[in-house]
Amino acid sequence: MTQITQSIAACRLCTDRFAATETAHAPRPVVWFRPSARLLIAGQAPGARVHASGKPFDDPSGDRLRDWLGLTPDQFYDRDRVAIVPMAFCFPGYDAKGSDLPPPKICHQTWHKGVMTALPNIRLRVIVGGYAHRFHLGTKSGVTDTVRDWRDHWPAALPLPHPSWRNTGWLKRNPWFGRDVLPALRAKVDEVLND
Repeated sequence: MTQITQSIAACRLCTDRFAATETAHAPRPVVWFRPSARLLIAGQAPGARVHASGKPFDDPSGDRLRDWLGLTPDQFYDRDRVAIVPMAFCFPGYDAKGSDLPPPKICHQTWHKGVMTALPNIRLRVIVGGYAHRFHLGTKSGVTDTVRDWRDHWPAALPLPHPSWRNTGWLKRNPWFGRDVLPALRAKVDEVLND
């Protein structure tokens, strides 16, 4: 592990914040990158399942994301080639209604500049979800408009909706995503990882 990955793994900045959530959990940073990575998956924050397993996208959302990218689990989890860097490295918890809390800003304010410096070989940034779109791309529009305008960020970055099952309806209402975006994404991922 590099110094920054060790420091993030040991981070406990949000201990009190997480203890005050409905889940009352302790921090468990999920750190998944190495300096040689060429593909960056820039997401929002780990969910409850990932908090339990310690492995990013180790859930049905991850299955869908790997399908979108055209990657096998072995390819996806190859830290030498793929960096998975959420805005917050820990599961933020749930609110009283059982909804996901947003990624705490203190995490990306503390760690992201150093993480991006530690990843000099990134050739494609895949930005997953609305929070991540706003943070990484500076967009102000909603997810649909941001993803529809994907060419505005191409070929350095590509915004995606979150691959959650909750977005199955979105995928059905927006068939252009599977027709136009995914083939370009898969081809670029193949180029980036195999060039």
